[in-house]
Amino acid sequence: MGSPSAARKIRDHRFVGLRWKGTVLLLVCTIVITAVITAAVVAAGFYYIYFDRTNLPDIGPFARFEFPAIGRVYDNSDQLFIEMAREYRQNIRYEDIPPIVRDAIIATEDKNFFSHSGVDYSIIPRVLGKVRIGTLVSRLTSPRRQDEVPRPAIFPHGGSTITQQLVRGHFLKDMTAQENSNQLRHGGFLPRALSYAIGPRSVNMLVRKLEEIRLSLWVEREMQARFASKHRAKEEILARYASLIYMGNSQYGFAVAAEYYFGRALATFTVDDADKAALLAGIAKSPRTYAPTARETERVLIRRNETLGLMAKNGFISRDKLREAEQNPVQVVSQRRNKMPQAPAVVENVFEALKEHPAGLSPEDLRHGRIHVYSTVDARLQQIVNEALEHGIELYEERHPRAKGLVQGSVVVLRNRDAGILAETGGRQLYEGRSASHSDYNRVTKSLRQNGSAMKPIVYLAAFRQGTFDLDTMVPDQPISVSDGQQQTGKWISNYDGQFKGMIPLRRALAESRNAVAIWITKQIGIDSVLRMSRNLGVRTPLKPYVSTALGASEVNLLELANAYRTMASGILAQPYVIRRVVRDSGEVVADNEIRESPVYLTDGALSLIQEGLRGVVRIPGGTAHALNSGRFPIAVMGKTGTTNEFRDALFIGSTYGTEGITVAVRIGFDDNRSLGRKETGGRVALPVFREIMLRAYREKRFGPVPEFPAQMEQRISAYLGGDPVVQ
Repeated sequence: MGSPSAARKIRDHRFVGLRWKGTVLLLVCTIVITAVITAAVVAAGFYYIYFDRTNLPDIGPFARFEFPAIGRVYDNSDQLFIEMAREYRQNIRYEDIPPIVRDAIIATEDKNFFSHSGVDYSIIPRVLGKVRIGTLVSRLTSPRRQDEVPRPAIFPHGGSTITQQLVRGHFLKDMTAQENSNQLRHGGFLPRALSYAIGPRSVNMLVRKLEEIRLSLWVEREMQARFASKHRAKEEILARYASLIYMGNSQYGFAVAAEYYFGRALATFTVDDADKAALLAGIAKSPRTYAPTARETERVLIRRNETLGLMAKNGFISRDKLREAEQNPVQVVSQRRNKMPQAPAVVENVFEALKEHPAGLSPEDLRHGRIHVYSTVDARLQQIVNEALEHGIELYEERHPRAKGLVQGSVVVLRNRDAGILAETGGRQLYEGRSASHSDYNRVTKSLRQNGSAMKPIVYLAAFRQGTFDLDTMVPDQPISVSDGQQQTGKWISNYDGQFKGMIPLRRALAESRNAVAIWITKQIGIDSVLRMSRNLGVRTPLKPYVSTALGASEVNLLELANAYRTMASGILAQPYVIRRVVRDSGEVVADNEIRESPVYLTDGALSLIQEGLRGVVRIPGGTAHALNSGRFPIAVMGKTGTTNEFRDALFIGSTYGTEGITVAVRIGFDDNRSLGRKETGGRVALPVFREIMLRAYREKRFGPVPEFPAQMEQRISAYLGGDPVVQ
């Protein structure tokens, strides 16, 4: 028998031989499997790319250049007022891209762009050389379950032509966003088999890449057919790329990026701006990394100079220009996009108007930049209104510190002659720590609240229209009760001061806002007369058919109330509107707004009587707006305060005279309808906002001279006051 050591050597030798044979066998199997998988993938991919034309997307919007852009709202002077967008983008034509910028893009992204047909086959060997072979072999020799920690992707990024990048950004956004998932996103036998072999993430990337190549070849053919030549099709594709590509900081496309980063229009770039063109072209690879900021410039500088080197290598710039451009520092401007006043209520009103537009438009058309809106709004007046509301609320909060940040307000300004909305704010700019946005609640149009004594002028106008009352009619200010609806017991009406003055002239009852008189008049003329008058003045919200509606018990929105006062000031019946004109991004005018004016039918001088009565609210001592009859307020106005039950809302609505004047309506209160506090009346809370708006609007000449009330009207009020001169 041999020795034990010799036997062990023989066994070890056989084991080593078997292990070596096993390794070789495994390697051979791996190679075979890899070859089979590769052949299957190549065959399937080849067929899919070059022969499968099923499930193609609609190329229409792409060919028509309907990329989401910036929707713009212009003010009444045709100046840019508001910008909005899903993606901040400006679509630009090939001719609008300066040659130096085109050269930078081509040199950086796709030097063979004008010669290939969507895919640059010359770079395939370089791309294949970047495949992670080690990761592939490791995956094939020791596959893991899908729920384990994912390995690095097998296939590299990069190598995409400009057309492929465009296809990926326009047609394959969802597929690209999901490809890094460790879940397989595609069905079918081959993707599932591949997923087991190389992992779901790599399969997702591979399928997306195949689709990208297929669509790129298809897009190039379709564009060439539409534009009649390959070169023209290439120009159109480059223009779409320069408009679509993400450039960091929520900016899309080279045009907005040039303005955002350099404060320059892209069209102004020349060969002397090679450094800026190279910087913009370098962003596309990785906006998060290469978008310039005031603090991070080193990586941006390196990337920019690499792009300049490629431009020189391809003959787009000279070596001297290269050295000169490389010496320029990276300088970006202060990036403040929107210096325009906040106007979320205006935007909301524009959106609502678009929904009802006869041309079938929608807010999405504006958000995507397919249309631009020319509005009635005065941008500077909007700023004045915003600031005046904030100042008024601050005054209230100084008296009530616990309400800080909680009280709300709304303001609307109408042009008397046609009800055009000149300014509108549906809430304070910062509420409960959140800045206003166009999706905020618009309290001008959406909030239905009681209007308090602001309803009384409609009652008085209804009485004047019947012809049995005038401003000098003596009316009883004495205890009176009312019953509403199903109530069996009456409610006694009191005045704000808790007193009754007996028989007084109607003009004083209006000026002092005597509740008892308003109820007495309503009983004399009937509530139906009041409701009809409200409709004649443009109020569309149904009012309750109860006598207490005379004191503002019914709810109405502020815009309708403002329009009623505007109608009384001008005698012109019109519905408020905010859109003057809508223009498509192509320049086509969709529609011009036609305002049809028609005088309100008021007999026996009823309109003149209510105008004089509301002017008396300001001029007569004891009038609820007498604070405006001051040398510090040299503007002749008419108007009325409103205070609702338990001081829940404070209002003031007033106008300058006639068709050349304006009407301003202010409402302040809590959204939860709590009380503002005792003595927080319309005259104390809302009137200061009105005063500031009127003073600043006319001082800054947003309109013509302040319209004067008729001399005879002013003289009659002066005569009532005992011959006192008109205070101006």
